[in-house]
Amino acid sequence: MDTIIDGGTHKVAYDPATRTARLAGVMRLNGMAEYAPIAGLLSQCLTKTDVLTVDVAGLEFLNSSGIAVLSKFVIEARNSGTALTIRGSKSIAWQGKSLANLQRLMPTLIMDMQ
Repeated sequence: MDTIIDGGTHKVAYDPATRTARLAGVMRLNGMAEYAPIAGLLSQCLTKTDVLTVDVAGLEFLNSSGIAVLSKFVIEARNSGTALTIRGSKSIAWQGKSLANLQRLMPTLIMDMQ
């Protein structure tokens, strides 16, 4: 793993070998300011590769502020021309509902629900 953010209840890591950013745990941060380090890490990933996977299969909970950050990131990826895959889990209820909406923001987004 190249870059890691450990927030106690959650972790975000980027692995340049697999070009994958992984988000795991429970993210109940308050507002955009607390999500800024995560948003910054995801933005940095876009500068490192033209193909990126964001793996949220281990992310048990993401509040509305976090979903907003993820949505802005998808728009940023679309505008940068990066090929983006989001890997999620069918067994986590919020992911099935919220992640599908991201394809509206980026029609070329590949959704990989396992």
